Amino acid sequence: MGKFSDNIVFWSAFIAWIIAQFLKGIFAFYKYRKMDFRRFVGAGGMPSSHSAFVSALATGVGLNDGWASTTTALAIVFALVVMYDAAGVRLAASKQAATLNKIVDELFDEGEFHHEHLKELLGHTPVEVIVGSLLGIVISYWMIG
Repeated sequence: MGKFSDNIVFWSAFIAWIIAQFLKGIFAFYKYRKMDFRRFVGAGGMPSSHSAFVSALATGVGLNDGWASTTTALAIVFALVVMYDAAGVRLAASKQAATLNKIVDELFDEGEFHHEHLKELLGHTPVEVIVGSLLGIVISYWMIG
């Protein structure tokens, strides 16, 4: 039995996640023309690091265990659920948070109500999910393929 540190499937997924997070920070810098170090570790933005992570994982399992294996099917279904959630439920939650923050700001603009702003950057657009997914697949093929 090998060591976990030798698990190339895990490391390909982890490297895909790290690269996606790094790219997210770089893209945010170019978009806003200022450095926001939270973008290097936060959720939301281009590309989706969640999608990169689970796509690299599913691709790695497929390459390692065979495309017809039960574990590959499980990994693919898991990846699809995560990506659907990132572009669906979490994107909707982001939009709701932005709306609620705006309502609270407008209602209590005189400072009588102190509130914490809800986190608005939670989900991903479909393009961010697709780019993250493609990044994960490419990284996994590069490391394992």
